[in-house]
Amino acid sequence: MSDDKNPVFRKAIIPWYRATKAYIFLIIFMLLVFLFALTGIAVAREYHLYRAYVWVPAVLLVLSAAIIITTTVRLIKRHSHKSVK
Repeated sequence: MSDDKNPVFRKAIIPWYRATKAYIFLIIFMLLVFLFALTGIAVAREYHLYRAYVWVPAVLLVLSAAIIITTTVRLIKRHSHKSVK
């Protein structure tokens, strides 16, 4: 008996982590992390003792920006794919 990947009688279940609401929540959370990292960079640059540790919020900034970009691209692809159908 073969497994039908696209059943006719029911809609396929989308995992919660692929839901649009989860993507939007992730983008909002990562924007907060991005702002936190910007604040961390500003504070680290202001105090002489912390200048050696600017790399910590900088890494946080880069990682959160990467997640924001990839998640936004996924949402755009999903929206454009739905409009084609």
